[in-house]
Amino acid sequence: MTTAAGQLRPKREQVSSGFDVDRVRADFPILQQKVHGKPLIYLDSAATAQKPQCVIDAIVDYYTRINANVHRGIHLLSQKATDAYEHARLRVRDFLHAQWIEEIVFVRGTTEAINLVAQSFVKPRLKPGDHILISAMEHHSNIVAWQILCEQTGALLKVAPIDDTGELVMEEFQRLLTAQTRFVSVAHVSNALGTINPVRAIVELVHRHGIPIMLDGAQAVPHLPVNVREIGCDFYTFSGHKAFGPTGIGALYAKREWLEDMSPYQSGGDMIKSVTFEKTEYNDLPYKFEAGTPDIAGAIGLGAALDYLESWDRASVVEYEHQLLTYATKAIGSVAGIRLSGTAREKAAVVSFVLDGVHAHDLGTVLDREGIAIRTGHHCAQPVMDRFGLPATARVSLAFYNTREEIDATVVALHRAIEVFR
Repeated sequence: MTTAAGQLRPKREQVSSGFDVDRVRADFPILQQKVHGKPLIYLDSAATAQKPQCVIDAIVDYYTRINANVHRGIHLLSQKATDAYEHARLRVRDFLHAQWIEEIVFVRGTTEAINLVAQSFVKPRLKPGDHILISAMEHHSNIVAWQILCEQTGALLKVAPIDDTGELVMEEFQRLLTAQTRFVSVAHVSNALGTINPVRAIVELVHRHGIPIMLDGAQAVPHLPVNVREIGCDFYTFSGHKAFGPTGIGALYAKREWLEDMSPYQSGGDMIKSVTFEKTEYNDLPYKFEAGTPDIAGAIGLGAALDYLESWDRASVVEYEHQLLTYATKAIGSVAGIRLSGTAREKAAVVSFVLDGVHAHDLGTVLDREGIAIRTGHHCAQPVMDRFGLPATARVSLAFYNTREEIDATVVALHRAIEVFR
């Protein structure tokens, strides 16, 4: 794992023994550049993570050597492309510890997966007055899809509250599970707060009421090992670009018995076995949910990203990120005038905050001039901002290629910003 020049930068003191962050950083070519004349400090991985060279190489290799459509040709390139595409599906299955390869559906990302489940699985099961339950920390993707479905069916959207730390209020969540509840969909990890939900306990509770549940794993998969069979959820989804893979690709895990019972909500080529003007017979699982030419290069790149993640000891990565988050929380929180937003006991990779008297967008602009990329705004989670009475926050989101030195530089830049706006 080297740079294009084949060299590693000098080692710095490691936060977690057995984990070499310099080796990681050397695999990400974008981190070697400067922004506004300053070394890039990329702290926006919750929006999209950077890509290691092996992912870039996998995409280039596909377009250079085997570019062809999948599942449709008997010629050699099509067969090679199909093999590479289906190998990526196998990698997703193994990464999530699903039982069957048929349980993995390629989608454009978490957003499309939620809409697929909403329209193909939940909608046929709803009648006016039924309930769908989500939490108050959800990304817009896990809110709007259900609002649309409620408008279509007359169902009601129920929202379980969060407390002042950003944790789900489990007593209220349990109270909202009623005889009218037909489906539950919650985030594994909050993108705006970093809160890690106790998903195994949530799934057990929901299943005790005989209700199916979906988990939005977009922010969890890059940071936590995920075993869908141990968690026990009915549906689980994530986006490739947040897991160091390409944009425009993601995966939906769904229990096979549910997929067999579902009808597709998009139609076109490749999701059919036969078509006449009188009748269409849908393809086998999982292809009946993958209409049209898929993002072949994206899937191959996603497979390479998961290979890359698993080339590292995941326990060491989790420990490193935990220590880095603890360091960043303390360092940023110690800056005079900064108030942290989201202080749950279990968190992953996110420090959200506001600086008294300074709008988050202005703060982000000052940090950008220092080469520091953070996210500012509502993070596609406006109800979370409303819960804490904030128009926006600044968000530092970490990955295993970030360092303590980058956090230190960010704290220095925050002090400079205070001087600018004083």
